[in-house]
Amino acid sequence: MLYKNLSGYLRESYGKRLKKICIDGGFSCPNRDGKISTGGCIFCGERGSGEHINACLSIKEQALSAIESANENEEFIVYFQNFTNTYADVEILKKRYDAALISDRIKVLSVGTRPDCIDEDVAALLESYKDRLDVWVELGLQTANDKTAERINRGYKRECFERAFSILQSHGIKTVVHLIVGLPGESAEDVKETADYVSRFELFGVKIHSLYVMQGTRLAKEYESGSYIPPTLEEYARSAAYIVSRLSPDTVIHRLTGDCPSGMLVAPEWNKNKHAVIRKIEEELSKNGKRQGSDY
Repeated sequence: MLYKNLSGYLRESYGKRLKKICIDGGFSCPNRDGKISTGGCIFCGERGSGEHINACLSIKEQALSAIESANENEEFIVYFQNFTNTYADVEILKKRYDAALISDRIKVLSVGTRPDCIDEDVAALLESYKDRLDVWVELGLQTANDKTAERINRGYKRECFERAFSILQSHGIKTVVHLIVGLPGESAEDVKETADYVSRFELFGVKIHSLYVMQGTRLAKEYESGSYIPPTLEEYARSAAYIVSRLSPDTVIHRLTGDCPSGMLVAPEWNKNKHAVIRKIEEELSKNGKRQGSDY
């Protein structure tokens, strides 16, 4: 294998692939409600990456619907996905997490959030679930470059990520980091610096996203004005392959490209074909004699 992928890790750990239940937990984001900024990151849509989730259902109904429609032998990852899923008092967080954890067939609680919304109380709450199931926290780092972070309106500096990671590690919580290739103003060298930066941490997992332009975002306005040009497939594959080669062989690669919600993609066109993107990255690794960890 050229890299340690999620499906392989799940089979090794649970004897099967786990089905993901994406949950809209009804959270907001400090980068939207004015605490830090408004409007969110420039690539983020109005649903905060939850465009595909039926938010008309309660948290319990979202989980129940997915479980009832699955095969009886299937088991699950509950993924609190959109917006910032640790952005509330711990009492509220506990009620919302508990509302989704309705079956012993749920094996993983995965929580997507921002590093600036992780503290000791939140980490202690998440740790309290570890006697029942596995707990993952997904942090949207995107880039190690603070200038790019300001450009995309991320709303925190990378030292904030370091603090959050340290807190999560002290509570034994597995951490998945999100990286984006193709951010405005970034070169291939910037991506390499981010890869080198994250390779310093003992990460459980990494999600590598191709930046796509989605309808209704500020990035879409930049693209339409000509001030943002997405990377080509070849450029993306080279950068993604470099990241893979720099990661520890023990890190689980949860994804290698991003998926734009159906019917909302503005650009690039190649983003529509996920399998072709993954093949291109694998070709890039193979032709250069690289694999995950070869340059760790």
